Amino acid sequence: MTYIHEPTPLQCGQAVIAMAAGVDPGEVCEYLGNERETDLREMRRAFEHYGYAMGSERIAVKTKEELPPMCVLSLETPRCWHWSLYHEGTFYDPEHGVMDDFPQSGRRYYWTLCRKCQ
Repeated sequence: MTYIHEPTPLQCGQAVIAMAAGVDPGEVCEYLGNERETDLREMRRAFEHYGYAMGSERIAVKTKEELPPMCVLSLETPRCWHWSLYHEGTFYDPEHGVMDDFPQSGRRYYWTLCRKCQ
């Protein structure tokens, strides 16, 4: 996984998708037709486009130990709701960098991510 910092403060979703897919965030913006905040529907559509299955269930989480090997996170940060990525023990947060634990956040949810069979 290669870390990508969000190109603008409104592109955390595009950066998360880009990290998982190994593409440039600009490509994700172009695919979605959106350079601003992403919603769940857009996240799902883009992950599908880039070969990922995104779980259908939003799961509340408190600790890192509860997370599956790979998932997309929705975090209530002090500033806003925020997308982040977790992969095999490491958090790849488009705003805060590569971390060993969750960025500062209140409510936390995740959806599993896995590569689709080709």
